[in-house]
Amino acid sequence: MARGNRAAVSPAGSGRQAVEAVWRIESARIVGTLARYTGDFALAEDLAQEALAEALVTWPRDGVPSHPAGWLLTVGRRRAIDTFRRRSALDERYAALARDLGEGGAVSGATGAGATPEPDDVLWDPDRIDDDVLALMFIACHPVVSREARVALTLRVLVGLSSDEIARAFLVPTATVQARISRAKKTLAAAQVPFAVPSPEERQQRLGSVLSVIYLVFTEGSTATSGAEWIRSDLAGEAVRLARVLARLVPDEPEVLGLLALLELTSARFPARVGERGEPVLLEQQDRRRWDGSAIRRGRAALARAGRAGRGLGAYGVQAAIAECHAVAPSVDETDWERIVLLYEALGRLAPSPVVELNRAVAISVAQGPAAALPIVDDLVAAGSLPGSHLLPSVRGELLTRLGRTDEARRELELAVRLCGNERERDLLRDKLSALDQNTESSRRHR
Repeated sequence: MARGNRAAVSPAGSGRQAVEAVWRIESARIVGTLARYTGDFALAEDLAQEALAEALVTWPRDGVPSHPAGWLLTVGRRRAIDTFRRRSALDERYAALARDLGEGGAVSGATGAGATPEPDDVLWDPDRIDDDVLALMFIACHPVVSREARVALTLRVLVGLSSDEIARAFLVPTATVQARISRAKKTLAAAQVPFAVPSPEERQQRLGSVLSVIYLVFTEGSTATSGAEWIRSDLAGEAVRLARVLARLVPDEPEVLGLLALLELTSARFPARVGERGEPVLLEQQDRRRWDGSAIRRGRAALARAGRAGRGLGAYGVQAAIAECHAVAPSVDETDWERIVLLYEALGRLAPSPVVELNRAVAISVAQGPAAALPIVDDLVAAGSLPGSHLLPSVRGELLTRLGRTDEARRELELAVRLCGNERERDLLRDKLSALDQNTESSRRHR
């Protein structure tokens, strides 16, 4: 009998939980291994999904196998053999796979129910980093695929999220996610992208695509653009995990280390960025004792390694250096804001964008005052930058508030509220509006 408020977990429930846990950890290596065996990325992903479906039926019923990752791989390989057998009884790939797996079979029956992994399959070292995962990462983030499809495919094959989970994360219909994944696989097949680790030259060209996808996933997790949560820690956590994997696969690449440093240092502040009711807590109000010291140490170590590479910091490394300035400062007032301004200037030269310029303006407003920052923001407004985003009116409203231009500030904050898609951030903007109105009323009464 369950005690207190905790419900008893049924064997079926524990079996399903085991499937989900193993899949989340091992899906990338399973898909990668199957892709290497079959030479077909799209087929490998389908085979892995079939193995997952089989596990969801078998494990709750028969119990979790002693080597769960090997079980999934074995089922996937058996399905590959069946596929090739259907294509051609004498297909050379089927013969090679059959010899490799052994006709004695690790799986009883065609579906793999009650499977016991073959010895080759159970040698599954969880700490082993192999080229299969690296190849999978470069394929999922291949530039021939659209950015949205790269994100969906990465979350599917490298993180192990289902289409439903991806859809919930980005607030799009499941059918849209499925269509993106399907299009991505067809595009990769049409472009005849081989399942292989790219050559060093090609890897360098395509690395930026991999890094941008990981960064995009983390950014959506660290400050959700829509929905009811301020931080999607599940998404951000998966992005950090991917960055760690990539850093182990290519340990001497400074921009990989720079991205890892940025993600570690930024996520270190997560525990203090959300209040008890899930409301956002801004930097000046955060209890820095709640920051994750281990993540800060990991981030600083990765940043130091990036600096020692001798090629200078790239855009991610410079952003990590900015995050480090915050991480080591005892308070907002004791933060080296002049250094942050210089780093944003460097970032603007490496990767110019309106968001970088807006962040530079925020840093200048703290270092030199709002009057020095407002012209930068006004230039962005005049240029029509960031259309449809709440970020520009939000910052401009804050600067105007500090300058005492309350009527203008109110209009900007009201616009920011209308444009903001995240419920928690919208509440924060409304609180700023209320505080502005209260201060205005208080000033009138004391005249």
